[in-house]
Amino acid sequence: MNKAFTKESDSEDDDDGPSLPALPAGGKNYITPQGHDRLRAELLQLIDEERPKIVEIVHWAASNGDRSENGDYIYGKKRLREIDRRIRFLIKRLDIAVVADPSAHHGSDQVFFGATVTYANDDGDERTVTIKGIDEVDSLQGEVSWVSPIARTLLKAREGDTLQLVTPVGVETIEVISVSYPAPAAQ
Repeated sequence: MNKAFTKESDSEDDDDGPSLPALPAGGKNYITPQGHDRLRAELLQLIDEERPKIVEIVHWAASNGDRSENGDYIYGKKRLREIDRRIRFLIKRLDIAVVADPSAHHGSDQVFFGATVTYANDDGDERTVTIKGIDEVDSLQGEVSWVSPIARTLLKAREGDTLQLVTPVGVETIEVISVSYPAPAAQ
């Protein structure tokens, strides 16, 4: 049978598996307003700009005839599936997103979502982390997900508290040095 009349097998390319860590079962998808805006902008860019361009390329390539050896068509269809998968993922995540503004806790010394926390271990090594949503974390910027072990250990602690952090190599004692939040936006 001619390949043009067979259904493309894209089962391994078309799963809805997350490209980011999964949310805890029954948990909420906490996210900062900036993170929510960034995900929404990505979704709109995919829908309004990137997908229509790829659809146009696939349409053009399909009109050229033999699709089985047409690289533009094959790559375009694959890219279209990737875009559609990302759109579905973003829609699902944005639907369950709970926007939490960290500036609401400005001036507090207790650790909540959105806090920037400096802590020290027994050796005196200090580290600063910012607790953010799963979908907006950038580990190179010192950001950690609110479901990470360090964030779960720090949450609800106050400046000066000594905590027990469970690590793969054992339990480590850490002390909360400082807690800060972004200032509220001027209205």
